[in-house]
Amino acid sequence: MTDAAAGAPAVPEVPVPQDPAAAGAPERFTLFSRWLHWVMAVLVVAMLFIGAGMVASLADYRFLVSVHKPLGMAVLLLAVIRLVNRFTHRAPPHPRSMGRGERRAALASECLMYGLMVSQPLVGWAMVSASDTPFVVAGVHIPPIAPADPSLYSGLHETHLVLGYALFILFTLHMLAVLVHALVLRDGLLGRMALWRTSRKSG
Repeated sequence: MTDAAAGAPAVPEVPVPQDPAAAGAPERFTLFSRWLHWVMAVLVVAMLFIGAGMVASLADYRFLVSVHKPLGMAVLLLAVIRLVNRFTHRAPPHPRSMGRGERRAALASECLMYGLMVSQPLVGWAMVSASDTPFVVAGVHIPPIAPADPSLYSGLHETHLVLGYALFILFTLHMLAVLVHALVLRDGLLGRMALWRTSRKSG
């Protein structure tokens, strides 16, 4: 019995299966993607603050609108570029600390963020068009995308406000989630999009 056991073939070790989505995926987003992300983050924060100022301050309203419009067009343009870039470049995998539910929530949040960054400026553009006022950005006359109509303008204005609040809430939740991963879990999530090298908690 002992000799037979000694002569028995060794059982091969079964390799630990890897996540198919992570196989061959990059560790970080491309440098262009990361720069685009942070530039848009700054623009979105600026837009949110300016939008709040437009609601709170009537004295500076015209000045804030003159800044708000070109920033909105910049966000729209960059959002479209970012969407094309996102679909043409593979994203790095999420950290293993994130369960399936968290990954699905992150994907849903990303889709909502893209949707808001495109729809919010488009609604603002349509709102300006419906108000029948000239829309000039850097000396370029922007064509209208909606007919001049006071009732349409009112509806678009309300929609623009609602989308602005939604963007603010989603952006805040996104920042809180990133801070938890970066400061508490330290699982390398921020490193996927950071312009700098980040450390990951060992173990």
